[in-house]
Amino acid sequence: MDATHSMFCNNDLVNPLSSMGMQVSCILVVSHIFNVVFRTVGQPGPIAQILAGLALGPMSHIPYIKATFFPASSINYYEVVSFFCRINFMFLFGLEMNMHYAMRNLRRVNFVACGGALMGAVFGLSVSFYLHQELNTLDNAPLYYFSMIIMLVVSYTSSPMVIRLAAELRFAASDVGRTAVSSALVTEMGCLLLFNVMVNWRKENHISSGFLCLVITVVVVYLNRHLAVWLNARNRNQKYLKAPELLLILFILLTSSMIIEICGYNSIISCFTIGLLFPKEGKTARTLLHKLGYSIYNFVLPVYFGYLGLQCDLINVFKSLQRVANMAILILLSIGSKLGGTLIATRYLKIPTSEGIFLGFILNTRGYADLLFIGAAAKQVITFDSEAYNVLLVSIVLNTIISGVVVAFLVRGEDKMFTSNYTAIEPQQMEDELRILACVYDPRQVSAILATVLAIHGSGVSPSTTYLMHLIELVKKIKSNLLYHEKETADLSDDEDYGGNDVVEINNSLDTFTAETKILVHQRRAVSSFPSLYEDVCNEAEDLQVSIVLLPFHKHQRIDGKLESGKEGIRITNQKVLRHAPCSVGIIVERGLARVPGFSQLVASEGIQNIATLFFGGPDDREAIAWSLRIAGSPRVNLTIIRFLLTSSSQNEQIESGQSEEKEILMSLSGEETVNEIDNTFMVDFYNRYVTSGQIGYVEKFVKHGAETVDALKEIGDMYSLFIVGKGGRGQSSLTIGMSDWEECPELGTVGDVLASSDFDIHGSVLIVQQHRDVKKGLLHD
Repeated sequence: MDATHSMFCNNDLVNPLSSMGMQVSCILVVSHIFNVVFRTVGQPGPIAQILAGLALGPMSHIPYIKATFFPASSINYYEVVSFFCRINFMFLFGLEMNMHYAMRNLRRVNFVACGGALMGAVFGLSVSFYLHQELNTLDNAPLYYFSMIIMLVVSYTSSPMVIRLAAELRFAASDVGRTAVSSALVTEMGCLLLFNVMVNWRKENHISSGFLCLVITVVVVYLNRHLAVWLNARNRNQKYLKAPELLLILFILLTSSMIIEICGYNSIISCFTIGLLFPKEGKTARTLLHKLGYSIYNFVLPVYFGYLGLQCDLINVFKSLQRVANMAILILLSIGSKLGGTLIATRYLKIPTSEGIFLGFILNTRGYADLLFIGAAAKQVITFDSEAYNVLLVSIVLNTIISGVVVAFLVRGEDKMFTSNYTAIEPQQMEDELRILACVYDPRQVSAILATVLAIHGSGVSPSTTYLMHLIELVKKIKSNLLYHEKETADLSDDEDYGGNDVVEINNSLDTFTAETKILVHQRRAVSSFPSLYEDVCNEAEDLQVSIVLLPFHKHQRIDGKLESGKEGIRITNQKVLRHAPCSVGIIVERGLARVPGFSQLVASEGIQNIATLFFGGPDDREAIAWSLRIAGSPRVNLTIIRFLLTSSSQNEQIESGQSEEKEILMSLSGEETVNEIDNTFMVDFYNRYVTSGQIGYVEKFVKHGAETVDALKEIGDMYSLFIVGKGGRGQSSLTIGMSDWEECPELGTVGDVLASSDFDIHGSVLIVQQHRDVKKGLLHD
C-alpha cells in the first residue's frame, strides 16, 4: 500500500512519462489546428506542425512550466522514445522506397544529391573557422571536429521532411518529386555514414565494430526474406498478419538496432537498408505498410516535427544581435549552397532551371539527423553549450520553414513542372516509363487484368509501373452485436471491413502472380458509392500520373458463353471515367473462357498467345497500336496488326503481307486510299520500323461497308485470344456504316460494341482503348 501510495500520490504528480504524454497530446491538438488553418493558404502539414511547436515553445521556457512538465529526468525518456520512432519510420521509408526509379536514374539522382551536398560542405568549411570563435563548446572541441559538424549540418537533407512534403503537396509521383526523394535519401545516408565514421574513428575497435554492424544488417535482411515467405504462407486466407507476428518482425528490427547502437554506431542506415531489402510482395509487406504507415504518418511524424519546433528558444536567440547574426549566416549559407550546388548539377544534366530551383529548396529542408549531429549522438567528439545548441537548432528549424514555404509557393505557381507529360501512350518513346492504373471490382476480373500486366512487363522493352486499385461500393454498414474484444481481428479503422472476402481473394491472386512472375504490383483501394466512385479513380490516376486506366467490363461471361450484366453502377462508373479521366482509358471485355489457352490464362500457360490489333483509323486506334507495341516484345505474345481499308472496284480480295517489294507497294497503295494523313504517316513509320524487321505481323483487309467489316471480324474470331481496338475518334467512316444499328454499349465504340456483343460469337477477349485528348477533360462532377 505504501509503495502504491508513493508511486501515485506523492508530491511529484507529473512524472516524466505523464509529462511526455501531455506534451504529445498538446502538440497533436495544436498542430492539427495549425494544419487546418495553414492548409487554407496552401502550406503543407509538416510546416504547420513545426510552427505549432514554435508557438508552444515560449510556454515551455516559463520556469514553473519547465520545471513541472520538462524535468531534467525526462531527457532519457525522450531519447528512448525518439530512438523507437526513428528506427520504425526509417524502416518504413526503406519499405516504400521506389528502388527501380532510383536505379534507372542513378546518374541523375546522384548528381543532384552530390551537387548540393558538396557545395554545402565547401560553404560549411569556409564558415566553420568563424563560427568556432562564436559558438562555445563545453569540451573545447578541436577545430577539425567542429568544422566537420558544421559541414554536415549545412550539407544535410532531411528525407522524412522531403517525403512528407512530396505527399502533402501531391507531387510524389512526378519525375521531379521522385528525384527529390531519392536524392534526399542519398544525401542523408551519405551524411550519416560520414558521421558514424567521424564519431568512431578514435576507437581502437572501430573496424571490428563496424564489421559487426554490417554482419548484423546482412543477417537481419536474410532472416526477413525467409520469415516473410513463411508468414505469407501461414496467413494465406487472412487480410493481414496477426499482431504477434507483426511484433516479431519489429522485435527483430529493434534488437538489431540496439546492438548497433551499443557498438557506438547509429542504426538509421541499417534500418533503412533492412526496409529497402525487405520482400515487397505478400501479406507481410502489406501489413507493415498499412499498420506502420497509419501510425507513423498520423501520430509519430506530426509529434516529431512539432517537438522540433518546441525545443527552439526563439526569445533567447533574438535577445542578442550576435546570435541573430550567427543564425542568419547559417541560414543564408545553407540556402545558398543547396541552391547553387543543385543548379550546377541540374544545368550539367540539362534539367530546366525551374526544376533546379525547386530541387535546391526542397533539398534544403532539415530537422532530423542533423539534430543527432549537434546533440547527444555527437557528445563523444563535441558538446555544444546551451546557447550554441539553441542557435544551431533555431537555424535548422527556420531554414526548414523558409524552404518549405518556398516549395509550397513553387508547387502552386509551377503546375507544369509537376503535371504528367504523358497522358497518352502514343506520344511516348519505348524507353519511357509506362504507368498503369488497373481497376477491379471483384476477384473474377483479376485474371484478365493480371494477364494484361504480364504482357506489358514481360516484354522487357520498356520500364513500367502498375497499380492495382480495388473499387469497393460503399454500402450501409451492418451493425454488429459483438464486443470489440470478441471480434476475430482488431483493425485500426472501420473501412477495413469493406470488401469482405473479395479483398482476401484479390490479395491471394496478386500474391500468387507476384511469386510466379516476380512483377511487383502496387495496391490501392477506393471505397465510395457508385455515383462518386469515378472521382476516386480519376483523382488517383492524376496523383499517380498514369498514362492509362484499365477498367473491367460490366458484363461477365457465363458457362454457355453468353455475357451477363453485372451491377449497373459498374457501367455508370466506367462511362464517367471514360468522360473525365486525365489519361487514356482501356476497357477489358473478358471472353473466350472456353478457349484453351485463353488470354486470361496467360499467367498460368506457357503457350504463345496470338493477339490482333484492329486499325480503322483515328487517334484511338493509334493509341491501341501504341499499347500493342509495348506487349509485342513479350515472348508469350505473337502480335498481328490488321488494317481495314476501303476497297475500290478493282480490289475485292484480302491482301496479306508477303515479299518486301510487295509490302512497299501495298503501303503506298494504302496511303493513296487513306484520307487521314496523320494515320497514313503513323502507319508508314510503324511499318518501316516493326513490320519490315519481322517483329510484328501485318495484314490488310479491304471492305466496302460495315456489313463486310462484320463478316471479316467473324472470319478472324477464332484465330486470336485477344483483340485490341480503339474506341472511335475516326468520324463517320464508311468502314463501320451500319454496324451501330444493334448498338448495346456505345461507350465501347462501334467496333468494340460489336466484338463485345453476346450475339457476336468470338473466342477472344477484347481490349477497347480510348486515347486521352484535352478536349475530353472536364470537371469531376455531372
